[in-house]
Amino acid sequence: MTQTQTTDSQDGGTAAPETDVAGSAVAESSTTAVPASLTPDEIKVLEDLEEAMRDVVDPELGINVVDLGLVYDINIDADDIVTVDMTLTSAACPLTDVIEDQARGALVRSGLCADLKINWVWMPPWGPDKITDDGREQLRALGFTV
Repeated sequence: MTQTQTTDSQDGGTAAPETDVAGSAVAESSTTAVPASLTPDEIKVLEDLEEAMRDVVDPELGINVVDLGLVYDINIDADDIVTVDMTLTSAACPLTDVIEDQARGALVRSGLCADLKINWVWMPPWGPDKITDDGREQLRALGFTV
């Protein structure tokens, strides 16, 4: 997790600081270091956001997007707007609207943030290596070999 300063592209001025977390960084078995620049409250918010994203389930596989390794980054700005950088198992996935709606329900309608933006990213490309141990367990339970 890092705290970064963002630049407002409309007027070139400096926007409010943004707090971000990479991938599934705040899971129970997190291996990502937490910089000292984040307050305990900021860390808690990021943990809550990631946990809420576990309610977003890939409609084809039936596993949450965090454990599938589809969530690359979560940012929240001073206006309480969350930006999620995530990918899909396939760029041709026809169910992005379903995933976006689930994410909006998990984050906005639950009251965790004021608004949500999803950036669909393709680099780095998703691969089975991004699936968490919990995700692998869930896939095995469904009969997949991972």
